[in-house]
Amino acid sequence: MADRYFTPQLFAFLRDLADNNDRVWFKEHQERYEETVRQPALDFITDFGDRLEKISPHFVADSRTVGGSLFRIQRDTRFSKDKTPYKTNTGMHFRHERAKDAHAPGFYVHLEPGGCFMGVGLWRPKTKVAYAIRGNIAEDPGGWKKATRAKRFTDVYELAGDSLQRPPKGFDPDHRLIEDLKRKDFIATTTLTQRQVTGSDFINLFEQNCKRAAPLMAFLCRAVDVEY
Repeated sequence: MADRYFTPQLFAFLRDLADNNDRVWFKEHQERYEETVRQPALDFITDFGDRLEKISPHFVADSRTVGGSLFRIQRDTRFSKDKTPYKTNTGMHFRHERAKDAHAPGFYVHLEPGGCFMGVGLWRPKTKVAYAIRGNIAEDPGGWKKATRAKRFTDVYELAGDSLQRPPKGFDPDHRLIEDLKRKDFIATTTLTQRQVTGSDFINLFEQNCKRAAPLMAFLCRAVDVEY
């Protein structure tokens, strides 16, 4: 296990990439990307696997170079006006074993110059899944409040994401948790500093933050009918 995984060189590479976001530059500096960004991230994913299993055996730390927990550096530009080919961040998503894509419960870490954060929960679920979560919130408001309002959680996390402008169909507009029922994203985030990310204790910090989010993750797993 490494003393530390990520160094200031990771952020230096991403800043340089932002200034030179084209395929020729990236190809010329691909070895630097491998050494300072991708390999450290894959090492982190590998080493976090045993810790993640203790948090929940149903979430996966997959260190494959393609299709695993590490997001590709290449952008999908097919439907975007922005045709720059590369992301100027690196992200790792520890998904549920039954997940087919990012729209499933997971733990996420985002590394970007001036914008590092950790996220937990379920981002932009399909309508049917969102209604299942809302139904569980309505039926078990105490469980949802315990998962999202407990001091151990709120000391680190803040609920985030987009919401509907109006109450969802089938739910009482006067429900005491109507603002939660209006959510389109069932996620929470916490900001990370570059010093934290490049410190020798980062894997321990990440593990503790995952543990703090366990009640939320367990609630969401029950709501979408998967094991926690």
